[in-house]
Amino acid sequence: MTDQIALPFAWPADEDERDFIISDSNSTAVRHLEHWSLWPVMATVLTGPRKSGRSLLGRIFAAKTGGRFVDNADTQDEERLFHAWNAAQADHKPLLLTAELPPARWKIRLPDLRSRLLASPHVAIEEPDFPLMMGLVEKLLHARGLVAKPDVVRYVVPRIERSYIGIGRIVDALDEAALARRRPITMSVAREALATIGVTEDTYRLL
Repeated sequence: MTDQIALPFAWPADEDERDFIISDSNSTAVRHLEHWSLWPVMATVLTGPRKSGRSLLGRIFAAKTGGRFVDNADTQDEERLFHAWNAAQADHKPLLLTAELPPARWKIRLPDLRSRLLASPHVAIEEPDFPLMMGLVEKLLHARGLVAKPDVVRYVVPRIERSYIGIGRIVDALDEAALARRRPITMSVAREALATIGVTEDTYRLL
């Protein structure tokens, strides 16, 4: 089962940090951030798919360590990134850069910046595993004031795309189906929601 905690740093939770769900999909990244003082350089690149929580993790990290967080770093001004990397080393305060892809796949013009980024540790949030998908579906439904019994969630999760985008799609579909029927999320509502995103019992058997 996943852990719904405020991260193993024992950091106090703010906003929705208390709902950050840790599983095998993101635990390596979380542990790496926890031990930032052991990094070989005071910078790390964190990558992950859209909606994977990388930005939330970056905000938590910066708030609790006093370091700096740059989101979507692959789209930022290269001179600013270069100076931020150097400042992190000089001040011994960690710099966390997040992006969807690792630096080797960024279009970097400044050779000095490229060499620094390639010398920085890189950790990744992977696509969600089954426990994380279960936890995220429950969490996102709860945020909308909806509840689905565990057996309904266990029925839905293996039938959807294994991605954070796929999780968002089924939560939207469940929300719309429950609203249209004006009833809780039962198994029949779940089947209807799955059908709206193109998943039926026949298609599931082919997966």
